[in-house]
This record gives sequence, C-alpha cells and structure tokens, in this order.
Amino acid sequence: MSADNLSFLTIPIDWRVPGAYIEIDHTKAVRGLPVMSHKMLIIGQRLTAGTVVAGVLTRVTRKEDGVNYFGRGSMLAQQIEAALKVNPYTECYALALDDAGAGVAATQTITVTGTATESGTLYLYIGGRRLTVAVTANEAVADIATAIAAAVTADADGPVTATSALGVATLTARHKGVEGNEIDVRLNYYTGEFTPKGITVAIAAGVTGTGNPDIASAITAMASMNPYTILSGLSDAANIAALETELASRWGGMDMRAGHVFAHKNDTYANLATFGAARNSAHSTITGLKDSPTLPWVIAAQFGAAVEFAGANDPARPFRSISLPSVLAPKEADKFTDTERNLLMHDGLSTIIFDQGGNAMVEQVLTTYQQNSFGMEDVSLLKLNTKWTVDYMRYVFRFAVLRDFPRHKLAGDDVLPRIQPGQPIATPKLIRNTLIAAAQELERAGLLEDLDQFIKDLAVVRSTADVNRVNAILPPNVVNQFDVFAAAVQFIL
Repeated sequence: MSADNLSFLTIPIDWRVPGAYIEIDHTKAVRGLPVMSHKMLIIGQRLTAGTVVAGVLTRVTRKEDGVNYFGRGSMLAQQIEAALKVNPYTECYALALDDAGAGVAATQTITVTGTATESGTLYLYIGGRRLTVAVTANEAVADIATAIAAAVTADADGPVTATSALGVATLTARHKGVEGNEIDVRLNYYTGEFTPKGITVAIAAGVTGTGNPDIASAITAMASMNPYTILSGLSDAANIAALETELASRWGGMDMRAGHVFAHKNDTYANLATFGAARNSAHSTITGLKDSPTLPWVIAAQFGAAVEFAGANDPARPFRSISLPSVLAPKEADKFTDTERNLLMHDGLSTIIFDQGGNAMVEQVLTTYQQNSFGMEDVSLLKLNTKWTVDYMRYVFRFAVLRDFPRHKLAGDDVLPRIQPGQPIATPKLIRNTLIAAAQELERAGLLEDLDQFIKDLAVVRSTADVNRVNAILPPNVVNQFDVFAAAVQFIL
C-alpha cells in the first residue's frame, strides 16, 4: 500500500525532514452507545432578598443555593429543595423571574371564634408545611390569632407571611400572581390531630392573586442553553403555551435541542379535565391533584426531577412507582378514582397515586399531545417514554455518523472495491453499515425491537439535487412499556 493513499490529520504528505512521526487519532476510539448530556432548568419567582437578579442562569447544587440566591421562602428556593431531594445528580440551573409589577398577592384568613375549654395545640398546615400553635384554656381569640401569625412568621421557608387583628390571622402569599391561589391551608392533617375544644377555626379565601410574571424573559435568557428538562413554577395557560412553542421550535431537524417542561395544578377534576383538553403539545407534561396540601410548584419540581433521573438512565422503562417524598396526599374523599384518572389521562394529564400509608408515587407520565394537525386523535407522541426514547435514538444515530465520517469524501458504492483502505471515503453503503451497527447497540440496550425490520426498511441514498449530500430514512421500532395486563379467569366446576 502506498503511503500517499493514507490520510493523516496532522502529518503533511510531502514532509522530507527525517524522523519518525506518529499522530494520535482519537476519532475511532469511542464505541458503544454515547452518553447524552442532560440539564435541568428550574424556572420560578424570586424574592428581593436573593443575591441573584432575574434572568441570570445560575447553577445550583444544594438547597441552600435556592435560599441564598433567590430569597428564603421564595418559590424558587422551594422548587430547588424539592428537585434536589430526588435528583441531586443531574446538572441543574435556576432562572428567576421577578413578580409582575401589576400583580396582586393572594390572601387567606384564619378566623378564631369561641373560648377554649381546654389547653391543646393547633396543627396548622400551609402548603404542606406543619406549624404548631399552643392554645391555653380560656385564652382570648385575639391572642390565639396573634400566636398563629407569629408561628407563620417564624417559618421563614414557608410560602406566606402573616398579620393578625381581632381574632383574625391574615396570610399573604410571598409572591404576587395566580399561583398563590393554590396555596393550601388546613388544620389537622394526620390522625390524632384535633382542634382544642371550645374554639372554631375558619379558613377562608381572601384577595384573589392575579398577574403572573411573563415567562418570555426566561425564554430569552435560556436562548443559548439546552435544558432537557424544565421544571416550571408557573402553570397558567399563557406561560405554558409560550414554553411549548419555544420547545417545539427547538425540536426540529435543524436545531435538534430536545426539551420538555413539567408543571402541576391543584384543582377539581372538572377544571383539570378542561385545562388538559385545551393543551396539545409533545413538549409538556402537566400533573393534577385535587387539594393536595403540598405547594403545586413543589410537586412539579419533584415530579419532573424524579422522572428526569429515571429517563436519563433508561428512557423506555416505565416511570410508574417512582417515589415523590415531598408530596402529601389529599383527603381520601379528594383522591381521584381509577375512572377519573383514566379520563384525565385521555385529556392529556399525568397522574400521581398514593399507597396505603399516603406515600406519593408516579402513576403515568404523558405529554399533552392528543391530536394531529387534522384534529384526529394521535397517540404517536402521547407517552413521554416514546418521545425521550426517539430523542435518544436521534442522538445515537447522529453521533455514529459524525464519529465514523467526521471529514470524509463522498462517493458512490461502486468505488469501494477500488479504493485503498485508509482513505476517508463515505458511501451510502458504509453509512448504512454505521446506522445498522448503531441500531444493534440500541437493540442490546433494550430500546429498539425488530432489528430485521429496521435493516429491511432502512434507506440510505445519495441526493440527486446535491452531490455532497446523503439522505436517509431511519425506521426504528421503539420498545413499548408494559402498562396493562388483562386476562379472563375461565374457571371450571
């Protein structure tokens, strides 16, 4: 073989100075499936006490970062703590939003009436956070309300501030906006907790929160970033739609930046069904519960972070039964029935279930994609497993082609027998072999099935319009999830 027929990366072909020159060529070193980089991005509201201003991408690695960077008791601090509790491993960034200037903070009132006939304890839950307030026999209701406000104030990590007057404690969300309307306030969550005799404690909605911040500034701030999983503290339709539109624009064949947003809503079955039915995006997952004590942005952060961790390990494995340790169960009467959850899934909502001990678990993770562009029902991208699996397949096929043919000339298959080995030549047949090898790796990893069908239907051809281009159709059969086992017991007497 003539040395002139070999191609080097760094050694000139006409070098005459004597010596032994050996370059290091790493282009063939990597074998097997590549590791796809994943980043999480948490978007939520900040408090002015934080040291990081809005719109600055900031890496976070511990829950204290949320407190220091975005303010103690802020939405972002609460999201960061919940996400890192289940997934401290994925590279994670936070992006803060300031409250809308014209926004209004939601309020709730706690009114105490009567006279305590015994000493005891009020067990108050605000956004799932447990506060205890001592009550003494014959204590004035104004003093009890003052004690409630003091307990709330002492909980600097909680979602509300408090004042009291004339037996009424008023709770005000730390942030302006509609999300504050979903802050759950209740008494006596666990068995054995009860209100001291003689007094009545009434919890009522006050001022309605309005005016979420516009997420457009966050979208601008993340323009050069590629977050694979976005945990959104905002769940209003306008902001979710803006994120869906941005992620759809990135998912195409020219940008190829896959991304997905998670959000959560605490609401009634009817309202959740309406909200889900109005969505239709392969790039969003919305979970819903009725009256969970836990803050909705905490649920979204923990659900998305837990699913992200599992999906990065194996995107095709069902997410069912993943634990959500920060999510408190609704009352038994408020839990959705099997039929209601099934219908919510048909409206594009993802679901959370609870075991006998009240521990929360992922049940089903869907996208909100439900119909194609003709308005016909379409399940092709309904399951997040499917989307994330084909995301990874695209990455694998692209990686394989760029690895095997980084700086290659292009010729037809007919030249292969006459080309000296070592020449950087790509042909449709060689590219096809690379793609088949990648598919074999995907099959071994349990992500692709029916390799024979893939090989049979794979098409790799030179373009007739551009002599420097090869076109291909990649037809992988994606593995599915074992979700349902159905059987009939046909017994014999």
